[in-house]
Amino acid sequence: MTDDIAQVLSDKRQEIEAELAQLQEPADEAGDISFGKRVGDGTSIAVERIAQVDASDRLQEMLADVKRAEAKLADGSYGRCDGCDDAIPADRLEARPWSVRCVACSD
Repeated sequence: MTDDIAQVLSDKRQEIEAELAQLQEPADEAGDISFGKRVGDGTSIAVERIAQVDASDRLQEMLADVKRAEAKLADGSYGRCDGCDDAIPADRLEARPWSVRCVACSD
C-alpha cells in the first residue's frame, strides 16, 4: 500500500511540475502591452497573465504539499496532520493523497 501511495504522489508531483513548466514558457504574444482608452488585446493579455500567476501560485502550494506528503511517507508520519498531529481521515487521504493537514487545520 505504501508503494501505491508513493506512486500516486510521484505521479502527481510530475504532473504539477509539467504544468508549472508549461506556465513558465514564454508567451507567443509580443512583449509590448499597451493600454488605451478601449479594452483591447493588451488588456486581454494582462488578464491572462494574471490568471497564469494565480494558477502558478496554486500549483506551487500543491507541489509543496505533495513533496511534504512524500517526506512524511518516507519518515513514517504519513496520514498524521501537520497542525494537530491527529490522524487525517482515510476518506480525505483517498480523495487527496497529498493532504498534510486534517480538515479542521486546513486553511
